[in-house]
Amino acid sequence: MFKKTKFFVVALLCLLLVLNLTACSNQGKQNSNTNESIKDKKTDEPIVLRLAENQPENNPVTIAMYKFAELVEEKTDGKVKIDVYPNAQLGQETETIEQVQLGVLDLARVNSVPIAQIVDEMKVFTLPYMYKDLSHKYKVWDGEIGQEILEKLKEQDIIGLGYLEAGSRNFYTTKKPIKSVADLKGQKIRVQESEVMIKMVKLLGAVATPMNYGEVYTSLQTGVIDGAENDFVSYYTSGHYEVAKHYTLDEHLAPPALIIMSRKVWDELPAEYQKAIKEAADEAKEFERKAMVENNEECRKKVEEAGCTIYEVDINEFQDAVEPLYNDYPELSEVINAIREID
Repeated sequence: MFKKTKFFVVALLCLLLVLNLTACSNQGKQNSNTNESIKDKKTDEPIVLRLAENQPENNPVTIAMYKFAELVEEKTDGKVKIDVYPNAQLGQETETIEQVQLGVLDLARVNSVPIAQIVDEMKVFTLPYMYKDLSHKYKVWDGEIGQEILEKLKEQDIIGLGYLEAGSRNFYTTKKPIKSVADLKGQKIRVQESEVMIKMVKLLGAVATPMNYGEVYTSLQTGVIDGAENDFVSYYTSGHYEVAKHYTLDEHLAPPALIIMSRKVWDELPAEYQKAIKEAADEAKEFERKAMVENNEECRKKVEEAGCTIYEVDINEFQDAVEPLYNDYPELSEVINAIREID
């Protein structure tokens, strides 16, 4: 009986070892599939790239990423395909940025706020009240200033494929509405893991609480935090409006989102594929900006219909409160002045 049991245990261990080695082999093939396809220029199989998106499928920015994938496939005659993974399937933004840098992940759509943690120049886009209006904002992003900052991403092994509209960010709370700066005092407000965001919220008198986006709904619902901040589209599509029904139009930030790509993967692509991807990104950018502006208006109507209250405030009061923040970034003073001089 003992010999039979011993034989069974040994056989079972051998089987598990074989299965584990097979799984590791398959995983290795999966992880290296993109690089092998790129390097093997004679293969008939398409190059398949993965793109991480943290928003749900009904968010216009996610829809734009599917449009981007469609355009890339069209422009390369099906030789390059992009698989979009929404709902943070491949990780939250900070994680996907690191994966893109390492070349583990091919592409990601991320906000400029976490990017500013590794590219100092990007911080200028995360400062409050930087733009006069929508037209001014796009002139900054698409002009010399914006393009020079995109070039800085290369130093971090990232290729920037353009700026996307992410809406104007506003505060929303579960219990106490924000009608003035005084109403923010002591409230725990979720922010992205950003030095600028944390300083801004502290200057407004609130308690800055850095947190991954995927944890916000439950934290609002359970009272771990009192509020958060985002544009109307994210406020609606995330469901945050269900648990935080007070929305304040202070428009403190309008940081762009970006399509980023691993420089390692980019450098392995033939020039014609690089050109096609850049052209597709430019077209998807225009598609996304229009869709995001329209959807912000639609989502505002939807949350109001759902019983949320929108509060208008004196923005000058908020601007005055955060003015000391600019003194903390003397290295950005030149670019700040250049942005303000653009008509």
